[in-house]
Amino acid sequence: MSTKIIILIIGVLLIVFTLFAVKKSSSSKLGILLGILGVLMMIYGSYSSDLINYNTQIEQVSTGNKLKITGPVNSVKVVSPIDKDSVDCRILTMGVYPESNKNDIWVLIRPTDDRYYPQSDHTNTSYKRGGKWQVVTRFGGEKGEAYDLIIYEADSTASSFFSSTIAKWKEADDYPGLKLEELPSGSKEVDRIKIYTKENCRGVF
Repeated sequence: MSTKIIILIIGVLLIVFTLFAVKKSSSSKLGILLGILGVLMMIYGSYSSDLINYNTQIEQVSTGNKLKITGPVNSVKVVSPIDKDSVDCRILTMGVYPESNKNDIWVLIRPTDDRYYPQSDHTNTSYKRGGKWQVVTRFGGEKGEAYDLIIYEADSTASSFFSSTIAKWKEADDYPGLKLEELPSGSKEVDRIKIYTKENCRGVF
């Protein structure tokens, strides 16, 4: 159970206590104060937890510059953003893949802390269809911070590892990143570019 869910539960209990306390004149003032605190805790706990889910389809994302691809696609490749691009805090990373490729595609970012952060939206893996893939990618660093944006192919075992890792981080509300040696053996790097944040993204997500 995450800290924010616990805060929400405590808020509910404080409000219940208030309903009983206001019936007694000697403790009504204390009860009202605790009730206000309970309401504030409920608001915080609700809006910062999964109890309120915003539709990822209306998530505001931007796109970077696009690489022009000509000829047949022989490998998984990122086409947007492009190498050395400056990007917003939340972007749609897009690419292409050979339609014969059946592996999952994952975007991992590596900021200056030298740790790896798998990116996902509500589908976890990158969305694939008709030789094109995409996934929402989020950055949390300072303005001008450099990131390696790395594309991995992953087999089913590696893909499950990335998905479960994201779920654990989300549950704990703590995103420590992965060390290079922690990346699953069933994942293979297939493309990499360097990008920079064009605004301060710290604390945005």
